[in-house]
Amino acid sequence: MPDNKSRRDFIKQAGAGAAALTVLSETTTAQSKARYVFARGRVIGANDRINVGFVGCGGRMNTHIDYIVKRAKERGDVQPAAVCDIYGKRKNAARERASVDEKSVHHDYRELCARKDIDAVVIASPDHWHHLHAMAALRAGKDVYLEKPFTYTIEEAREIAEAVKSNQRILQVGSQYTSFDHFHKARKAIEDGLIGKLVWATAGYGRNANKDGGEWNYEIDKDASEKNIDWKAFLGPAPKRSFSAERYFRWRKYWDYSGGIATDLFYHALAPIVMITGRQFPEHVSASGGIFIQKDREVPDTFAMSVDYSNFNVQLSCSVASGAAPLVAINGTEGRIIIARNGEDFSHNAVEVIPDREYRKEFKAKTGDEKLSVECKPNVRGSHPHMENFLDAMRSRQEPNLGAELGYRVMAAIRMGVDAYRQQTTMHWDARRERASTKAIAKA
Repeated sequence: MPDNKSRRDFIKQAGAGAAALTVLSETTTAQSKARYVFARGRVIGANDRINVGFVGCGGRMNTHIDYIVKRAKERGDVQPAAVCDIYGKRKNAARERASVDEKSVHHDYRELCARKDIDAVVIASPDHWHHLHAMAALRAGKDVYLEKPFTYTIEEAREIAEAVKSNQRILQVGSQYTSFDHFHKARKAIEDGLIGKLVWATAGYGRNANKDGGEWNYEIDKDASEKNIDWKAFLGPAPKRSFSAERYFRWRKYWDYSGGIATDLFYHALAPIVMITGRQFPEHVSASGGIFIQKDREVPDTFAMSVDYSNFNVQLSCSVASGAAPLVAINGTEGRIIIARNGEDFSHNAVEVIPDREYRKEFKAKTGDEKLSVECKPNVRGSHPHMENFLDAMRSRQEPNLGAELGYRVMAAIRMGVDAYRQQTTMHWDARRERASTKAIAKA
């Protein structure tokens, strides 16, 4: 595991650099401390154009840039303003994709965040950089769209959530499932008492990536080297290592930068379930799995998590070596809601509400039907409801679907799952200290 002290030290140093123009020194009787002053963002009116900067221009960011460019042409209420990356090839490609001038191409994310003409920063960097990139943007008074899994650690998630709340910024964690209509219709069915009290839920994925050489084995550019990739900037707070194109392009396979299935996939699976069932912190998390087929990695190719909340349990499972996927379903004392029969397919236009055999009579008396098919808006490939929700929230200043506080609560469970697996133990949540521990916490 990474040296947490070294990581904290790096983050403090980098954070100080990111806020170089907005740091005030305060002298206390004990010691001299630095505190950050958060700049105020521009007040965006209903007809104002939102200027967007992009940090981390790999494959995922292309989708975001393309959407903003398309919307700028069609509606004119947004505009690409700047791009930032540490790899020359991606930097140039992002510039062309976003159609920005040479002065709007940045190597240092702090320079992009400091620009007064930028209102929102979209971040799609590796997990271990999320915290530093997001905090730099927040300190500069920007609203932030931050790709899942929110952060690398629980402590980083808590700090961002506190910063967003205290400075009245808008932050959307980039897990688009929380903007799918299916989950909002499922929440209404729960609130209407159609399945009784919550008991347990299931979700997950099945991805057979064996023929592709294994999940996350993205193509490695043949000309990639330290001459065109800023390796030191890529490592950042991660442990120091010699240059590795394998690690740079396939970072999700390594613990230094990622939590593997938990952070890349389970954040998507868990976030909407937590959103519609009470937005709680977990109480206990256990995990299991292993590297059974794809031996070229540190993270497991098959992984399962069990998350206990105060009143129900969530079972998450996935293998990137098998195509079998569990139901996305929420089960209660009187019935179940099937949200999706495949965790990655939300093209269907209804969720199913099915009573348990013992409660069929009561269900029919309540609804008039033996089971319900609740109509919902299907997710259409190429649509961007989650980014749309973020931009709407920037104007209204209302909480987006996956804001920082909810993102933090989901991140707590996800990171606890990673640590439970790596330490071969059960992780427990200390609600008073907002910390995860291997020791059981006595309830008050």
